[in-house]
Amino acid sequence: MARTRKALAAQIDVAHLISAGVLASVCPRALIEEVLSETGRASQRERLLPAPAVVYYVMALALWREAPLEEVLRVVCEGLQWLGGGQAGAVQASKSAISQARTRLGAEVLHQLAERVLRPLAQPGAPGAWYRGLRVMALDGSCMDVADEAANADYFGYPGAARGQSAFPQARLLGLVECGTHAVVAADIGPYRQSERAMASQLLPGKLTPDMLVLADRGFYGFKLWNLACATGAKLAWRVRSTIKLPIEKTLPDGSYLSTVFDSGDPTRARTGQTVRVVDYLLADSATPTQDSYRLVTNLLNPEQAPALELAALYHERWEIESVFAEFKTHLRGNSTVLRSKTPELVKQELWGLLLAHFAIRQLMAQAAWPRGLDPDRLSFTHAVRVIKRKMPQAAAIPP
Repeated sequence: MARTRKALAAQIDVAHLISAGVLASVCPRALIEEVLSETGRASQRERLLPAPAVVYYVMALALWREAPLEEVLRVVCEGLQWLGGGQAGAVQASKSAISQARTRLGAEVLHQLAERVLRPLAQPGAPGAWYRGLRVMALDGSCMDVADEAANADYFGYPGAARGQSAFPQARLLGLVECGTHAVVAADIGPYRQSERAMASQLLPGKLTPDMLVLADRGFYGFKLWNLACATGAKLAWRVRSTIKLPIEKTLPDGSYLSTVFDSGDPTRARTGQTVRVVDYLLADSATPTQDSYRLVTNLLNPEQAPALELAALYHERWEIESVFAEFKTHLRGNSTVLRSKTPELVKQELWGLLLAHFAIRQLMAQAAWPRGLDPDRLSFTHAVRVIKRKMPQAAAIPP
């Protein structure tokens, strides 16, 4: 049975203008023009769809996933014209014209914008974002289904399944998230076959800072990646597998102990030893009873700086990043099964646009929460998206 095409409002309204304004506040036109010039993607002649409008359009795809491509373009272009002080006029472009415009733009422009825009949001002392002067961060990865096209299958690959392979190719997304705000501060995109640990080794050196405390699950620990992350000056608290041998070298007053980790590739262990602090614990009286033990390793060697009981409780903040991926996959993607794009370049472009749109929403939520002394976690992400799309009454808050 044929489905009825969903259309947005025929007349541009304040809610749509504000949506465009939220995107423009995160990626100002001047910044976009600068990145377009640096990447050689600036429009060389007057076009129906100039490159800056296409950038905002790619970001807007994350807000209006239920709408046809042409409808999203119309809302974005008319909203940006109004915000710029011009008359909002009709914008007519076919799917083919939109696809060609996106192909001309490529993925690198959105990638470079994300490199400049994504950042930690919490100021020192902001509720829910800090632990003893350290900014609490989480590292993890997830996979996104992409269109089952030959080019996507060749580039991204399929995950395995009980019988054969899964229905769709998948792109792997690695994110470094500020737990208190759910803001993605750095990310990388790659094929499904690329491991999260390999992606992290490329991402972390330029993104971690000494004021961060990074939480990660047991899939990330490896001596080389651990050393790489420690070299940035950041503090780490990573879960490790119980099979890793960590002999007790010195027991500390809080029940944790010091041990030494080595590079498995160095059989003599003469040059690679690094001291770590180990915290072993079980969860008691939890909502989901388990006999599994937890083992954390940290480079916070002084128990007075970070007591074992506090680290054990703090580690479970790592699950905040799972909520972030749910925001991508459920609340922004909506009823869509897969990303819209048909080629690897446009898939990456769409994912960078999704990251930028998510950051815009999270920034707005933080700005709404902090003046009232609230943790941004207490606000509903779904409600925030609805507000941005339809209901925000403070039109004057968006400067033309």
